[in-house]
Amino acid sequence: MSILKIPKLKYLNSNNFVLIAGPCVIEDESLSLEIASKICAIADKLEIPFVFKGSFKKANRSKIDSFTGIGDIKSLSILKNIGSTFNIPTITDVHETKDAQIVAEYVDVIQIPAFLARQTDLLLSAAKTGKFINIKKGQFMSPESMKFAVEKVTSTGNNNFMVTDRGTQFGYKDLVVDLRSIPILKKIGPTILDVTHSLQKPNQNTGVSGGSPNLIETIARAGVVNSVDGLFIETHPNPRESLSDGANMLQLNKLESLLDRLIKIRQLIKKF
Repeated sequence: MSILKIPKLKYLNSNNFVLIAGPCVIEDESLSLEIASKICAIADKLEIPFVFKGSFKKANRSKIDSFTGIGDIKSLSILKNIGSTFNIPTITDVHETKDAQIVAEYVDVIQIPAFLARQTDLLLSAAKTGKFINIKKGQFMSPESMKFAVEKVTSTGNNNFMVTDRGTQFGYKDLVVDLRSIPILKKIGPTILDVTHSLQKPNQNTGVSGGSPNLIETIARAGVVNSVDGLFIETHPNPRESLSDGANMLQLNKLESLLDRLIKIRQLIKKF
């Protein structure tokens, strides 16, 4: 099983990590295209295999009045347009079994949210689409237990999957990244480190998650040193104005320099 089998993925021989990046949620078409264009330019310059991400809807917000999306089909159509405009793969998450087949018509990779990583029917419905599946490790799950989530996917005959670590719950209002998880997950399948979500501070009294974006490079470096197959980074031109997860996103104008440094670290590590 190779992550490089994701459709439309470029720079397969660059020996770089795969980058899954984009806004937390599709906010509007012009902004989404702007973000995709800028990340594509960076990925082309640095020869990074790139998958554009964006949630077509946010079904697990803390409060009833939190932004959830601009409309399912409208958001999915924007994702499809980005994929065809830039000839890149796209990924979005599904929260309900009924959405899996619909979403499969618009994107190349279907993502299972961490909160739902044990939901058998959801995993099966996503896998049966035949799409590449990204399963996020639940914040409440051990890395070893992810093999059972993967078995649910592969039981359908779909062997195209990857697993993503997005941190582990530490008390009520924080997450930690246990780097021991990476070699365990890599024995299960291609492994991604979700850098930005790992830095969330959930369950805040305000009903809005906090975060520590100042530690993005710290976590990303640790992942690269430990040979993750890819990095997941949410980014936005102005995180403070984003409609979801602004507290832990990377400002878009900081992405290129960060990736350049991470590539240099990867090149050094590969010598050992």
